[in-house]
Amino acid sequence: MEPNMKINLFKNLTLAVMLATLAACSTTKVAEAPPVPVAVKAPTAPVAPPAQSTVKSVIAISPLDDANSPLAKRSVFFGFDNFQIRSSDLPLIEAHAKYLAANKSAKVRLEGNADERGGREYNLALGQKRAEAVRRSLRLLGVPDSSLEAVSFGMEKPVDAGHNEDAWAKNRRVDLKYIAR
Repeated sequence: MEPNMKINLFKNLTLAVMLATLAACSTTKVAEAPPVPVAVKAPTAPVAPPAQSTVKSVIAISPLDDANSPLAKRSVFFGFDNFQIRSSDLPLIEAHAKYLAANKSAKVRLEGNADERGGREYNLALGQKRAEAVRRSLRLLGVPDSSLEAVSFGMEKPVDAGHNEDAWAKNRRVDLKYIAR
């Protein structure tokens, strides 16, 4: 090989090694930049699903808000001109008594009602007797008197404005209204 060729070959090899070294140094700087956005996005994605599942579990906790719970029913119905609790309503009263006994801060207002038949004063008295009957039952089941308030609305708050037996039957009731949970 000729000396000029050796020098050219040496120069070319030296230039190639220098370019490769320079290229290798420049790619490491570019390689460092992409991991930063990937690291920022990774923690935010897993955080969202636990928050949603936490909200779902909190919603299902209160038995007062569960439509499938016996506590969802909050009216005790009565016969005409009567304030005796029907045996069919005893499970409802027992369920509310268990809740009130277990939740000492809970308070309920027992709102006695009557249908439109009879005078105003008579219906107020009948509504009060109905509210007191439910109150006595709850107290016998262990609910403290401080958790209960019995009032009467007489015929002033009908749930059905009709003037027939079906409407009157819906209006002869005591509503359990939770004023503190």
